[in-house]
Amino acid sequence: MTPNSPAVTITGIGSVSPHGPLAGLIPQSPLEPGTITAWTTAGLRRAFLVKPFRAASVVPGLKTRRLDRLSAWALVASALAIKDAGIDLNQVDRSRVAVVCATAFGCVELTEAFYLSAASNGWNGTDPSTFPETLPSAPASHVSMFHGLRGPNVTVSDKYFAGETALMQSASLLRQGQADLAIVLAGDALARTLYSWYEVAGLLSPACYNSEPMPENGGFIPSEGVAALVMELSGREAIRPGARSYARILSGRWAAGGQPAESIRPMLRGSVPSLIVCSGNGAPCASSLTPVLARAISGAGASIIVPQPLALGLAGTGALFHLILALSSRPDHGQALLLATAGDSGFAALLLELL
Repeated sequence: MTPNSPAVTITGIGSVSPHGPLAGLIPQSPLEPGTITAWTTAGLRRAFLVKPFRAASVVPGLKTRRLDRLSAWALVASALAIKDAGIDLNQVDRSRVAVVCATAFGCVELTEAFYLSAASNGWNGTDPSTFPETLPSAPASHVSMFHGLRGPNVTVSDKYFAGETALMQSASLLRQGQADLAIVLAGDALARTLYSWYEVAGLLSPACYNSEPMPENGGFIPSEGVAALVMELSGREAIRPGARSYARILSGRWAAGGQPAESIRPMLRGSVPSLIVCSGNGAPCASSLTPVLARAISGAGASIIVPQPLALGLAGTGALFHLILALSSRPDHGQALLLATAGDSGFAALLLELL
């Protein structure tokens, strides 16, 4: 993605998060981690959890009985984003609608159930009904099948920048003429084994074990959820009559190493974004270098939004939540930079125009 590439506009937002299933921006309301009750824990354990809800009450006709929660959330979030964008899928060419999904762990709950059944009963005694959901591409596939979409279907996973990668991949599909619309999703769900791994690895914040306020440093609080965006290629004219425009993605860069500031400055063409949104870095126990890089790029010329706990708890798949939360809190016009770093493992940056 270069500064001369056609702009891609975000026209719809949907999400399933601890704030509940929502179309549009997430309201600025206080959020505290909840107590884990889905499995037995040795004392109090907390996380940012999605409260149970009936998917069919949000999206009529949606059947999720055999689905992992991640797939169910992807279906709900995509439907809410399409609704928020004001798109009637009966009026578009569904073979020209792409689905790009970012996930670090895939359908971890039913994957966990499948392997636990193998451990208990041997491979011949596994539950076959859980096997289809062990594929990381399952959420994206369900979204395409439910909405009848026949365009490109891509699942990406990156330890550090999965959400940013999904945004860049979606923009590339639109700019290369491979799709007219793109639904981009990113997120993950929590399960016992994943939370236990975080705990054994010593990654968790003290706030996971008590009801004290969240400290600024020292571990992270795991979270779960799925965010979805509808993206459309935009020119000088309006995309569609009455279409809402949240932001335009002007350009983006990703690198596995090098000097991030020197690589990002050419994207800006001498300007300073009015807002820099610091995304997570995929290493939740480490202090993110992203705010340091943001200050190096902007000096005193930009407002900097540091990584937010809800999105940071999703590690590499929190970029869409970082962006949505930033749009919710700072709807100012001007340019914004979505920025993520991962120590010596590189950076990802997307330049946006706020609308």
